[in-house]
Amino acid sequence: MSETDDSVQIAHLFNHLREPIFRSAIQALRFPSGSEGLDAGCGAGLQALLLAEAVWPAGHVTGLDLSPELLAYAEDMVKKAGLSERISFREGDVNDLPFDYDTFDWAWSVDLVGYAPIEPLPLVKELARVVKPGGSVAILAWSSENLLPGHPLLEARLKATTAGIAPFATGEEPESHFLRALGWFRDAGLEACTARTFAGDAQAPLIDDHRRALTALFEMRWPGVEAELRKEDAHGERLWAEYRRLCLPESPDFILDHPDYYAFFTYSMFQGKVAE
Repeated sequence: MSETDDSVQIAHLFNHLREPIFRSAIQALRFPSGSEGLDAGCGAGLQALLLAEAVWPAGHVTGLDLSPELLAYAEDMVKKAGLSERISFREGDVNDLPFDYDTFDWAWSVDLVGYAPIEPLPLVKELARVVKPGGSVAILAWSSENLLPGHPLLEARLKATTAGIAPFATGEEPESHFLRALGWFRDAGLEACTARTFAGDAQAPLIDDHRRALTALFEMRWPGVEAELRKEDAHGERLWAEYRRLCLPESPDFILDHPDYYAFFTYSMFQGKVAE
């Protein structure tokens, strides 16, 4: 399987968990019907479909991404959905958007600003540059999760590992953290800046799509944690044993199989208006 196929598969897998959150966020933004917007870093195009639905019937969404393979997939998906007149795609870099000033009524970006290895403030300014006066800029990213009900010590320790705090690292300036995005928006000259958090959840008995997505999330969220959990002491050894017992799909005590399993996760959204 190619890297693009992997990316598409992962996007579809996690979309089962994230789509209700994105629908709520889009509804809260109240994009005008018939407006034209930008989905920056659109990937496989799944959010572009939701955005186009929000500005239906006369609106238009332009998706932009660096990956021609993902864009080809997105274009094919949109064509099959009969939405090619409402959604188009363009290859380009979010750091240097290939659009004129004041092109769009709004701009939206998920899991990119503040999460990509680039300075967030210039990127927010670039999004604002292509939005018309009075239009809005919105960025969203995964901001928290509670995935191990009943095991707060293990989950807290996992969150404190290098993988658990990724993409941030020791020594990172507090202002660079995604949850400080209100400052980026103000520094970019945006007005009426707001922050909101939207939650999604899953509970037993898990439907197959949620189980697959959560299993993949466990595998992606805490890779390579053994050395940091064990820490060469008895307490660390116990945490490592508990991790293997609860968090590995092959374990007979895998926590997703618990009849009382419940998890929740959040996306935080920052929004600002371009000055008129």
